[in-house]
Amino acid sequence: MITIVFTQICVCSSSEIKEENNFFVFECFTANIGEDPGLCAFLLTIISVILIIVTLPFSLFFCIKVVQEYERAVIFRLGRLVRGGARGPGIFFIIPCIDTYSKVDLRTVSFDVPPQEILSKDSVTVAVDAVVYFRISNATVAVSNVEDYARSTRLLAATTLRNVLGTKLLSEILSERETISHFMQSHLDEATDPWGVKVERVEIKDVRLPVQLQRAMAAEAEATREARAKVIAAEGEQSASRALKEAAEVIAESSAALQLRYLQTLGSIAAEKNSTIVFPVPMEFFRDYLHK
Repeated sequence: MITIVFTQICVCSSSEIKEENNFFVFECFTANIGEDPGLCAFLLTIISVILIIVTLPFSLFFCIKVVQEYERAVIFRLGRLVRGGARGPGIFFIIPCIDTYSKVDLRTVSFDVPPQEILSKDSVTVAVDAVVYFRISNATVAVSNVEDYARSTRLLAATTLRNVLGTKLLSEILSERETISHFMQSHLDEATDPWGVKVERVEIKDVRLPVQLQRAMAAEAEATREARAKVIAAEGEQSASRALKEAAEVIAESSAALQLRYLQTLGSIAAEKNSTIVFPVPMEFFRDYLHK
């Protein structure tokens, strides 16, 4: 478009412009209009193009715009969306006075969903907050189909969080966070697609329970741990009893095993630092004496 403007300058002076060249320049600037703009818009565009040519090179400061790699520009000409989609990255041109444009950031954006008071399916009130990550997938749709895509996405995320968790039991909310997050992400992504928004991820940050319910759950967990400990202790005693019974049967069947157990006991007593040592005498030592 810069080459076209300089060609116009070489053909005619700033005070005298040929009609056919005016129409040529106008056609180059209005080639991207989606529909017939009408006679009034046609005349306004011609006047704007003439002013640009007359005020060169100063008008280039108002015509040339730049968008970054992560941005896109959506251009409206006399209120109509310019055909060809969003511009960028790099340099693009506008016609001052009749063109307006909006820059859209395509980078991923995150926001916190404020804590929502939710009544679960089993009638328990909990406060849940989340974080949502989204980006713009279609800059033209995001500008033309919704007034404020960021605010609309925030409100929809809060509503979806309440609606989804309201159908879950408290135990499901506490144990199935990842499943709930995936469901919310797919639901939000589908709902925001007409806005040109792509919801990439949803994470449930915290689930806060009432204080009384926290105490009740803590007491229940403590009771469960104590019961489990008692069961484990009882199973240990039962196993020890079986082992003692088997050992007693082995000792009863063999006198040598009884003597070995006797010597082992004496060794254990002697290993301790005691001033008095009691040596138990087996009853077998007195059998012959008692018979006599």
